Amino acid sequence: MAAASSSSPLDGGSEPAEVSDLESRLVDDHHQALKLWLRLLSCTNRIEAVVRNRLRSEFATTLPRFDLLAQLEREPAGLTMGELSQRLMVTGGNVTGITDQLEAEGLVRRAPQPGDRRAFAVQLTPAGRRQFRRMAATHEQWVVELFAGWSADEKTQVQDLLSVLKRHLAGVDHALPARPPKKTRTKERTS
Repeated sequence: MAAASSSSPLDGGSEPAEVSDLESRLVDDHHQALKLWLRLLSCTNRIEAVVRNRLRSEFATTLPRFDLLAQLEREPAGLTMGELSQRLMVTGGNVTGITDQLEAEGLVRRAPQPGDRRAFAVQLTPAGRRQFRRMAATHEQWVVELFAGWSADEKTQVQDLLSVLKRHLAGVDHALPARPPKKTRTKERTS
């Protein structure tokens, strides 16, 4: 297998034309669904790594901080810590730590919730909104670049197929019975 160099839209450099990854190491008799899952996973991991590196180098920020700001951009009235935790699929402690940092930098604020003295909504400040919009515009350019190898029709086809998969997966957890962990037998010693 000759490794030809080609320009990669993922990192702007050159890499072998054939990349060795998890899904390509499977033998032909492995299940097609497993191969597909590994291909999706490897592509997602690669794209996420590129975005994380670029956010760090160009904006001195992290993907979790960017994601939190993105959620707040969509909700001008703000979101509670619980809502942020649910949307970001992380623990409340993670959201609190990120929010504390962003608040110290003047990018978000905690606003009291009407009718509940204990609750508050996290909102973007004007500076936070400006900063997020700069990052979001650049982020969009990165994503366009990362998918530049596909035609518009190919992107539509993949999006449609992934939509079907997403709808299917929405009911999977509820449809499958919970499986208890396997118990391992240990030999009892008799003395």
